[in-house]
Amino acid sequence: MLRRSLLFVLLLSSFALAQAKRPFTFEDMMALKRVGDPQVSPDGKWVLFSAVDVNLEKNTRTPHLWVVPVAGGESRQITSDSGESRGRWSPDGKHFAFLSSKGGAEQVWVADFDGASGAVTGAPRQVTTISTEADGELWSPDGKHILFTSSVYPDCADDACNQQRDEAAAKSPVKAQIWTHLLFRHWNAYLGGKYSHIFVQPVAADGAPTGAARDLTPGAFETPVFSLGGPDGYAFSPDGQEICFVSNHDAMPADSTNNDLWLVSVNGGEPKDITAANKASDSGPLYSPDGKYIAYLGQQRPGYESDRFRLMLYERATGKIANLTENFDRWVGTFVWAPDSKSLYFSAEDKGDSPIYQAVISVCPTPGKCAPTVEELTWGSNDELSVSPDGKTLLFSQVSVQAPSEVFFADLTTVTPCRGRCARHSAHRLTHLNDAVLAQVQMQPLEPFWFTGAEQKKVEGFLVKPPNFDPAKKYPVKFLVHGGPQGAWGDSWSYRWNPELFAASGYVVVMINPRGSTGYGQQFIDDINGDWGGRVYQDLMMGLDYAEKTYPFLDKNRECALGASYGGYMMNWMLGHTTHFKCIVSHDGMFNADSAWGSTEELWFNEWEFKGMPWTNRALYQKWSPHQYAANFKTPTLVIHSQRDYRLDVSEGFQLFTTLQRLGVPSKMLYFPDEGHWVLKPQNSRLWWQTEEAWVDQWTKK
Repeated sequence: MLRRSLLFVLLLSSFALAQAKRPFTFEDMMALKRVGDPQVSPDGKWVLFSAVDVNLEKNTRTPHLWVVPVAGGESRQITSDSGESRGRWSPDGKHFAFLSSKGGAEQVWVADFDGASGAVTGAPRQVTTISTEADGELWSPDGKHILFTSSVYPDCADDACNQQRDEAAAKSPVKAQIWTHLLFRHWNAYLGGKYSHIFVQPVAADGAPTGAARDLTPGAFETPVFSLGGPDGYAFSPDGQEICFVSNHDAMPADSTNNDLWLVSVNGGEPKDITAANKASDSGPLYSPDGKYIAYLGQQRPGYESDRFRLMLYERATGKIANLTENFDRWVGTFVWAPDSKSLYFSAEDKGDSPIYQAVISVCPTPGKCAPTVEELTWGSNDELSVSPDGKTLLFSQVSVQAPSEVFFADLTTVTPCRGRCARHSAHRLTHLNDAVLAQVQMQPLEPFWFTGAEQKKVEGFLVKPPNFDPAKKYPVKFLVHGGPQGAWGDSWSYRWNPELFAASGYVVVMINPRGSTGYGQQFIDDINGDWGGRVYQDLMMGLDYAEKTYPFLDKNRECALGASYGGYMMNWMLGHTTHFKCIVSHDGMFNADSAWGSTEELWFNEWEFKGMPWTNRALYQKWSPHQYAANFKTPTLVIHSQRDYRLDVSEGFQLFTTLQRLGVPSKMLYFPDEGHWVLKPQNSRLWWQTEEAWVDQWTKK
């Protein structure tokens, strides 16, 4: 009887604690530190990482560098000037390089580090002074150089020329530009005739510059190529004498994904293309510690940016290339070598998670002769891998739908005992920067479900309930459609489309990973090619129908659909194909397939997905263009688009809003003149959430 009473008290206390927590707010989300980029020190005792602070009042996002002991303990901020990011250790661990703009322009700086106390000693020193700013710094393994990237004019022989050109352009009353090629703009900026190049700065052991920086990749080519994340587009050889980098030298980069790996000496010279035979993308090079191999990510279908990313191996002595994940039907993400060069650790999306895997190559001494072993090591949504020099500890960042990124570790010497399918090594949290904020709010876990979609294909969906959920009540629904379209929902965190924040005001959030989603095999991804409004639309509506029938607390008469990028396209498609929803929120979506082709800067994407150009495959462009079905538009719609979105031009949003207004459909447009494909500025982000929330409430909570 006493045990029952005690259990009742504990349950009551747990319920009271849950009730005491408040719903998650936008201000809470902005108060969270954005943790990432963990780097383990050469002695294996410290992890250097970045944490971004958001100041809503000042409308700023400021990164600072922190350290935490690998053995566990308190995290400490070790830089606090105007903003410091991308900390990278010197080979001896006595210093670290970082990026800072405290001098007015972003440059490479170096700070001294005391490995005993975990503190910075003395004042940091500026290493680079290039007028075009520095980015992406990396210390060479021999400690003699610091690599950095900078966007420069290819016809300028020195920095004085770059500075003169920039100053003349700034002073000139004429702001016109003349172009003779594509790309002339990319994602959110006009390129202005500049190209990213790789430089090396000679340095002493303490990082002090000992000579002038050298441009190793001259010419009118982007080096490395533009990337939205993932591995660096360059790496040093273990002896510090060679650099492998990514560049696309095709005549028309706007319709090409033919990124190749090139080798160049740190002393300069003619680069060598080592993946010329592959006309698809090769990226993310990383030398093995013993110097025998270069691992990298490779695709096989030219022009298709969403082909499977395979973990490839280039043998330096022979030039032989092997595919380490030929029988692994998932996209390889970030990866890192084991110190003994016998295996690699990598993350890969799988059914709403991103587990960590190990590819063992010690059993395959001759590339191409046998299939290496791939083994799952750790569950969760993981990224940004780093391994201790002794090979015993794996460091990484991890997120969930209920918590933003923190630094985690796995002890590779200890195997987790379990039965059935389980992770070989348990993940343990190393940093706790956001515990205080998260302890105050109530968030619900992600709940997966499976259903039968189009063509009898099994499809996964997810559900997030609101705070203080009561199964006896009926809740309005926010139906989210992800972008990409080759992306996925899962147990992960987002500061732009956050399921917990969507649910916090009393909604059940429903998300489906339809055809085209990552983490379910390459064929599942390919099923959207040339079929943008077909099977994927059926999967979405069949998934929503399944959820409505399975979960009685969903009010199917009060549902709003929301999506951005491809999700915005799907909102526009739904406008012409269903009146199921009370409202729609369409952000950065394609409205007119013809004009979207002509106004984007990455032609390869549209030409692959619509199997040609508008005049070579007009039927497909017309079939899947939402504007062709405007006569059916009836659902109240909020249109959101930004001026600096060059992936999907703002004219797509203007066309949609004009059409809705002329049809007399209740509509509103939120326009950002200073944002790109994503809304990133804190106060703009707040306005985005306020406008979205008010619009959905207006139509679902009457």
